[in-house]
Amino acid sequence: MYAKCGCLSDARRVFDGMPQRNTVSCNALIAGYSESGNLAQAMALFAEMEREGLARDEATFATLLVAVEGPSWCFLMQGLHGKIMKYGSALGLVVSNAAITAYSQCGALADSRRIFDGIESKDLISWNSMLGAYAYHGMDEEAMRFFVRMMQESGVRPDMYSFTSIISVCSEHGRDDHRGRGIHGLVMKIGLEAVTHVCNALIAMYTRFTENCMMEDACKCFNPLVLKDTVSWNSMLTGYSQHGLSADALRFFRCMRSENIRTDEFAFSAALRSCSDLAVLQLGRQIHSLVIQSGFASNVYSKSGMLGDARKSFEEADKSSSVPWNSMMFGYAQHGQAQIVTNLFNEMLELRVPLDHVTFVGLITAYSHAGLVDEGSEILNTMETMYGIPLRMEHYACGVDLYGRAGQLDKAKELIDSMPFRPDAIVWMTLLGACKIHGNMELASDVASYLLVEDPRQHSTYVLLSSMFSGLGMWGDRATVQKVMKNRGLSKVPGWSWIEVKNEVHSFNAEDRSHPSMDEIYEMLRMLLQVAQRLCSSEDEEILVTIPSDT
Repeated sequence: MYAKCGCLSDARRVFDGMPQRNTVSCNALIAGYSESGNLAQAMALFAEMEREGLARDEATFATLLVAVEGPSWCFLMQGLHGKIMKYGSALGLVVSNAAITAYSQCGALADSRRIFDGIESKDLISWNSMLGAYAYHGMDEEAMRFFVRMMQESGVRPDMYSFTSIISVCSEHGRDDHRGRGIHGLVMKIGLEAVTHVCNALIAMYTRFTENCMMEDACKCFNPLVLKDTVSWNSMLTGYSQHGLSADALRFFRCMRSENIRTDEFAFSAALRSCSDLAVLQLGRQIHSLVIQSGFASNVYSKSGMLGDARKSFEEADKSSSVPWNSMMFGYAQHGQAQIVTNLFNEMLELRVPLDHVTFVGLITAYSHAGLVDEGSEILNTMETMYGIPLRMEHYACGVDLYGRAGQLDKAKELIDSMPFRPDAIVWMTLLGACKIHGNMELASDVASYLLVEDPRQHSTYVLLSSMFSGLGMWGDRATVQKVMKNRGLSKVPGWSWIEVKNEVHSFNAEDRSHPSMDEIYEMLRMLLQVAQRLCSSEDEEILVTIPSDT
């Protein structure tokens, strides 16, 4: 009872006072230690059982294996595996399944597969454990092939755990290759679309795809879901924010608040990011008042250029996680203050703050904006070997930007060629943008040709090419690009601008006439244009007095 309630000191006191201990009582305390993350105490009690000659059964090993997490425990896993082999098949399927996951957590995927292949009568958990291992390590193709084999050979019916694993694989690199839609169809065929965990995975999949239109598919999953949890709401909110649909994100955040949905650090982070993107400082400060102690507000001040307020918020925050550090690093990175970013990174190392992939995105971005190519290149080369963080798509995109800004386009292309997975459109678009800046038409043509085949509906490729041709006076080529755009029904997406007036955000784009005050706005624009023209044609600045004082 005490162990299950987390009162381990009381549980240990009762255990030590027992006149005679047995396997059941030892297993109960080992489970308590394991669930609380105290694996050292659990292993000490396991050794004590061995010294006292108490039998260790399936439950003993299963509870220990579940607690094994991270490469640092690999040696322990090997020792446990030796004990398991000693007892053999008498321990049963539960221990074998737990060993598959434990080896995966240690990074020893080959050992996980060896145990899986050695199980004669595999059950659904066996298949799910191996599938989850492939998904956890980002082995997309292996996971997909394994899932197909599971459907064809296993004789078991996939459950929600099977689908959450394989759906996560479909969205790993933010690219819609239609496999995700196929899995979604299978979910609907089996009848799991109303299961919250499966639906959450589908929402996350669609929101991670790079095309904005996928948010509509995410909404189609979210809206009919009866049992929405915090993950459901946060996934939608984060999707809007990450796709740059910041106004929609803030409207969704307001809906969350009105529905009394518990607002956690992830929701606040997405809302503040949207405030940052829109540069609505007043609204950001209102949200900041709700999260003053959470440490997630520095990003909004950073992007609004108020690094002093951002730093003050950072200093007041709980800095035990990487989130406030990452926000502060991004703020300084965007303002070209690479040395301060480096200092923050070194401070994280000294304080043993857990690093994550976002930390290195901020660090490489800082070096990219400051032109520190050697420092950024060193981070790219040592991320995994020195810090244990494997490179993701966003790190490669930052690396391409690092070399591209410095004019080292050959190195940027070499970095793309070295990627262990297929580059997405953002990586190629980053290189194309660098080609435009440095006038490398030959490489730009190669990159654009690839992009036009891979993503022929992406208008940005055509716009960049058209701009490059016009800049070089290649008017015939520019006309050809624009003709292709027109034939494919594409047009340049107009840029938006925002202004915050009395706590309300007003949005505008080119030739927009949808605003309720549009007549007054255009009248004011006409007046300003007249004033500008008169100022250009006359040196007499006294004409300014003709402007009515109430304007």
